[in-house]
Amino acid sequence: MSARHSLPDSVSFISVPPQLATSFSGFTVDPSIPMPVELSAAGDLSSLGWEMIVSGMLRVLAYQPDHVHAAYYRDFVLAVKPDIAGELSQTGILKARNGDHELAEEIFLALRGLYPEAPEPLLNLAVLYEDMADALERTGKPEDADEERERAFGCYKGILAMDPPFPEGWLNAGYFHLKSRNYDKAREIFEFYCTLGQDEDKTAKAREIAARLATRSGADALFKEAYDYIRMGDEERGIAKALEFTQAQPGVWNGWFLVGWGRRRLERWADARDAFIRAMELGADEVDILNELAICEMELGLMDQSRQRLERALRKEPDNVKIISNLGVVARRQGRLDEAAGFFRTVLEFEPGDQLASDQLAELGQDGAAH
Repeated sequence: MSARHSLPDSVSFISVPPQLATSFSGFTVDPSIPMPVELSAAGDLSSLGWEMIVSGMLRVLAYQPDHVHAAYYRDFVLAVKPDIAGELSQTGILKARNGDHELAEEIFLALRGLYPEAPEPLLNLAVLYEDMADALERTGKPEDADEERERAFGCYKGILAMDPPFPEGWLNAGYFHLKSRNYDKAREIFEFYCTLGQDEDKTAKAREIAARLATRSGADALFKEAYDYIRMGDEERGIAKALEFTQAQPGVWNGWFLVGWGRRRLERWADARDAFIRAMELGADEVDILNELAICEMELGLMDQSRQRLERALRKEPDNVKIISNLGVVARRQGRLDEAAGFFRTVLEFEPGDQLASDQLAELGQDGAAH
């Protein structure tokens, strides 16, 4: 387990005096089992209470779920706080939405340790790791983003192995693989999700995606090869493969998106713009396409066009911080500094830890506080 998932130093194990071997809520305290407690900053045990003990046990379950006394700690926590699952879940989701990823992760890990057979904590972790990967990608840290996606992938593997199947987990896993351009796997997952017969609207959407993916399965290997080359930094070879794909699938816009993506990474702005426009001519109207095209136009000095693409993308996804941040960059380059600062402050409202927005505000001589 990585250092990030190590038991904090603030947790200590204490011995329970035999006279405290009491029973409550059908649970009996065993004095022979050390009790983990969450100490104060001063390491003070004078005010030892249930909250310190429960907190200590939750941290053990989060970071050492296979601890020899894990089952005892689970029973203890649930006896003291039988409604803790809902309380922790709501707090974890709120922290994740507010950009406090570290605390949200600890809460979901604790829930997973508390309910090792339940799928919901694992799904919450998977979604959190995806969000963390997206945030790292936006701040120019692709390697760190890949690590978070690997964590998400591990969570989804666990979810797909559960019996009985967890429908919501299968649906999310399908979208995860779709986003990763693993189209064969995504189609397989969506097709199985459709057999579970849960939400009619979601099932219809999954069936539509699976059918669309089936029509292009013959070219998937070539497409994925092109995507992998570009993602791994061999843009030239990836672009060549993507161009092969466009010849094999002339009516499909995705290949031109890859061509544009590879060219954009090589800072061949005009060529990349041509590829993205070709993708749009073939029916692409995705937020990612609009954003990539806007970046190229920004670098080519076509600020009005860039802004129009981003505004169109924002109408599709009003809370997409990547789009809002790029609108800030365009506004700044156009000299609309107060407007630019407003965009960057909005980014920080969605993701308080966004370094790019903080740096931009600092360069503009403003802080991240709302005005």
